[in-house]
Amino acid sequence: MSDYEGLAQQFETHRNHLQAVAYRMLGSLSEAEDAVQESWLRLSRSDTSSVENLGGWLTTVVSRVCLDMLRSRKTRREESIETLFPDTFASHEGKGNPEHEALLADSVGLALLVVLGNLNPAERITFVLHDIFAMPFTEIAAIVGKSETATRQLASRARRRVQGVRTAPEADLASHRKLINAFLAAAHAGDFDTLVAALDPEVVLRDDRQSAASRVTRGAISLAKQVSGRVQASQPALVNGSVGVIVAPRGKLLYILKYTIKNEKITEIDLISDPERIRQLDLAILGD
Repeated sequence: MSDYEGLAQQFETHRNHLQAVAYRMLGSLSEAEDAVQESWLRLSRSDTSSVENLGGWLTTVVSRVCLDMLRSRKTRREESIETLFPDTFASHEGKGNPEHEALLADSVGLALLVVLGNLNPAERITFVLHDIFAMPFTEIAAIVGKSETATRQLASRARRRVQGVRTAPEADLASHRKLINAFLAAAHAGDFDTLVAALDPEVVLRDDRQSAASRVTRGAISLAKQVSGRVQASQPALVNGSVGVIVAPRGKLLYILKYTIKNEKITEIDLISDPERIRQLDLAILGD
């Protein structure tokens, strides 16, 4: 076996880990694969005879590649919804496997990927490496080009943004989440009676995808008829401190649902798909 073949075999033992790191940083399976491939090219061109921990070396390399890719995104003059939250959910025609990416997005957590998309590149890299993969701050500091103290501050700031600020008591969040989950399950099953029961009789749905004339749906009966059997892939999240939903079928972000709940009934639903409006939302992870 040649040295090149031996190096390639060693690299393959780390590929899954590198892809897991890159996917959480970039949110796109195809871009993660590009980053992993670039890390292999850098490995194949480097003298690693003095490297004692090849896995750690490769994690550093793929992290730097991802950081460059994230910074490149920020320099784009125009960004679509797919590149905003995050560049993640954008599908790349002819590349990757959409079904595989959808499954991967679901396993990582759609809400987490969307929230990570709100972080700046250095925050995102630091959060992923430290809070998800437990890399020491001393090593992360060298990757992001900051002092260890500054890197700790990045992680702390990112953690606060990921966790968000709850505007409702925990008991209310739990009951609201239960109500919304029941509503989504009923919509998926086409359970009309349960849908109506979850809604205030005067409920209002505002859908920014529609024209002004048809943007608003009023009444529990009308709304239940509209959503019955039409639910798409979704995951609860905190939206402006309250329980909401991220909708991302096949791993592609479509819209955010913001709910208003009073007396254990859904009184208002705002469907938000406009990138500018989504950018203004405070999105965070809703813990179990």
